[in-house]
Amino acid sequence: MNAPVYNFLRYYGNSGILRGHMPGHKGMPPFERMTDELGSVYKYDITEISGADSLFEAEGIILESERNTARLYGSGAAVFSAGGSTNCIQAMLGAMKLEKRRIIAVRNVHRAFLNACALLDLDVEWIMPDYTSGILSGTLDICAVEAVLAETPNACLYVTSPDYTGRLADISALSEVCRRYGALLLVDNAHGAHLHFFPKSLHPIALGADMCCDSAHKMLPALTGAAVLHMADEKYRPVVKQTMSMFASTSPSYLVMMSLDLCNVYIEERIRRDIDVNLRYIHDLRLSLSDRLVFAEGEPFHITVKAAESGYNGNELAELLRKNGAECEYSDIDTLVLLMSPVSRAEDFSRLGEKLKNVLDTAERKDRRPVNIPPILPKRAMSVRDAAFAPFEEIPVENAEGRICASVKVPCPPAVPIAASGEIIDENCINIFKSYGISSVNVVK
Repeated sequence: MNAPVYNFLRYYGNSGILRGHMPGHKGMPPFERMTDELGSVYKYDITEISGADSLFEAEGIILESERNTARLYGSGAAVFSAGGSTNCIQAMLGAMKLEKRRIIAVRNVHRAFLNACALLDLDVEWIMPDYTSGILSGTLDICAVEAVLAETPNACLYVTSPDYTGRLADISALSEVCRRYGALLLVDNAHGAHLHFFPKSLHPIALGADMCCDSAHKMLPALTGAAVLHMADEKYRPVVKQTMSMFASTSPSYLVMMSLDLCNVYIEERIRRDIDVNLRYIHDLRLSLSDRLVFAEGEPFHITVKAAESGYNGNELAELLRKNGAECEYSDIDTLVLLMSPVSRAEDFSRLGEKLKNVLDTAERKDRRPVNIPPILPKRAMSVRDAAFAPFEEIPVENAEGRICASVKVPCPPAVPIAASGEIIDENCINIFKSYGISSVNVVK
């Protein structure tokens, strides 16, 4: 497969041409002594010059690469983002605003969704999942979704799948319900850019979603910030290009786009083989620890340990792993998430297994139950936009009962809101904040 963006950067970076254009580094590191591999990156970092195309008006090498991506995934169209899935979420919701659709969302969203709603002045009707791993993960009642859609004309349904623990929603069933009521299905598939290349595709577009965002940098060999917005219907391509450009930098990183370009080559040449091989390693790893750890079900490259159910504190396991030379993706008192990918190697899984066994030999077992998250929505007092842009103050969570949540202040990862902007913080919210170690919250003055 041709990699047009990569080929252009390689050509231009080695051409020796006089650079009478941005960026200001002129293809050189700031110090001559930077002769290592990081210093060499500068010559490939360019802006929109002749022949380099333009992300939001793509008609050359970027368009060619985006079409390669759409073909590999079987999408109606695909567009690149150098601003991560955040920019894709903004673009999807912007397209929904243009169609005046009402937004229905399953509660375990990323805060990027809420921020986009604030910027676009969109209010949300929430559907609460049956939480099973704190605020990160839960099961979704299809009948409950249908009941909301039946009463909400001209709607779209927004779902996070896989969620932060790897749990997959039933996208096929959700897409069928959405079609029945004329709703569009949008999926935050940030953790699932690899799912199309399993023996049977698990990618949202293949399962009937109308749009989804893939964070290539999470699960594929791409640079941080590399993402793709997929559409089932090509008619949305000019719309999402326009709405994406409203939020993104006018100077998107060509190095990030190059990494998406090279992902296409990797996908075509190797990903299916790598997934097949690594699925066996993952199975063996889980089996070797099955007498000591309880693992969550879901997308297999998320090796999610149900720490509380296994008799441990997830944060303590993470710290012990750190001391043993391994860093996890996420931990809380109930959960430990170890995120692998198709490019992980046999020795990575072998080392991980050894380190987990070492940790379990020293970790203190505790008899405790996971944090209980009642499926209760806080009451809403203001719109998302009005609350997010209101004057605010940061106060201790124990003093926040009865106050209105302003801009959402939760750490990333996992960046799942506990109280959304405009909601009244209640005792239940305060208990959840405390269980996640969050000591302060922004509230409307």
